[in-house]
Amino acid sequence: MAKEKVVLAYSGGLDTSIIINWLIENYGYEVIAVCGDVGQGKETEGLEERALKSGASKLYIEDLREEYVRDYIFPTVKSGAMYEGKYLLGTSHARPIIAKRLVEIAKKEGAVAICHGATGKGNDQVRFELTIKALAPELKIIAPWRIWDIKSREDAVDYAEAHGIELPMTKKDLYSRDRNIWHISHEGMDLEDPWNEPQLDNLLKLSVSPENAPDEPTYVEIEFEAGVPVSVDGEKLSPRELVEKLNELGGKNGVGIADICEDRLVGMKSRGVYETPGGTILYTAIQELEYLCLDRDTQAFKRMSQTQFSQLVYDGKWFTPLREAMSAMYDEMDKTVTGTVRLKLYKGSCTPAGAKSPYSLYNEEIASFGDSKELYSHKDAEGFINLFGLPLKVRAMMNDKNNNK
Repeated sequence: MAKEKVVLAYSGGLDTSIIINWLIENYGYEVIAVCGDVGQGKETEGLEERALKSGASKLYIEDLREEYVRDYIFPTVKSGAMYEGKYLLGTSHARPIIAKRLVEIAKKEGAVAICHGATGKGNDQVRFELTIKALAPELKIIAPWRIWDIKSREDAVDYAEAHGIELPMTKKDLYSRDRNIWHISHEGMDLEDPWNEPQLDNLLKLSVSPENAPDEPTYVEIEFEAGVPVSVDGEKLSPRELVEKLNELGGKNGVGIADICEDRLVGMKSRGVYETPGGTILYTAIQELEYLCLDRDTQAFKRMSQTQFSQLVYDGKWFTPLREAMSAMYDEMDKTVTGTVRLKLYKGSCTPAGAKSPYSLYNEEIASFGDSKELYSHKDAEGFINLFGLPLKVRAMMNDKNNNK
């Protein structure tokens, strides 16, 4: 009889390297490894040989980069959402697209289960599994970290050595990292103590530390169409190319390094360092253009809703009616967010240096300190203030009346 199949979310890192052998030992499955390429770079090199050596029957490497930027990153940028004011959701919105492809391949291969290497203490287990439940509720989900006897990354290395599994790391470098086209995260080791200052020169992969950035600023211009970035310095780029270009510019200038002790979905706090150079540039740019193109009420409502949207993305609720409805709302809000923003990158900072738009709501004639009688007269303010301040005046009159009794 043919063996039942399981599809494994495979990165070639420590956890998934040993999971292949563990699945075969404990379930007798045929293991089909799937790597969703969302911009890991050189991490995908040599994966096929490593996966087959570890016991997988085959490996899919799926190039998801363009789709990831276009359909997951850009809608989140348009929302302006960031988790707890710092985290630009780089791991959060990568998991749903990977899980979606896992489901598609599981159905193609006739697999009975999907396995992931997320730990029982992390957020990724929720993100993977909510997507699988939303798209293929019939599939079984296997999460080894919630089942096996391995308790630490050091234990995992020992398991690999005992079973002759080659690893791309040693016990001396056990930072838990997640890299994609949008960011790279660093957790573990000395970062587990929030009192420890991150050793950036040894830690950073996409960026230089602000101290080592150039002594001269870099200026960059980004053009948007309806809230979607389309060009850098006048050069039209695909979504993937645009993010890669901004990562390069931001990384050289030490932009987008965030150190955060965040609240995980599972209830604990976790300390991590995130590098998101291109993302930081895009968030700054679109906000500056929205200041120019959106009215006060729309901006206020957008800011109020950003916390809810960031929570949905962080919690893995991408394939939900509310997330889809909110994204449609942001599409409508940003229909006029078209124009160009100039930014100054200098030693870790990213500051606006100009913005223009054919849909700008800024009117110099009205904003000028001079008197523009056709549109706005200084005398108009008196009646407005009287009406606007009427509740305060009535309340004060009431207090005086009662205090004088």
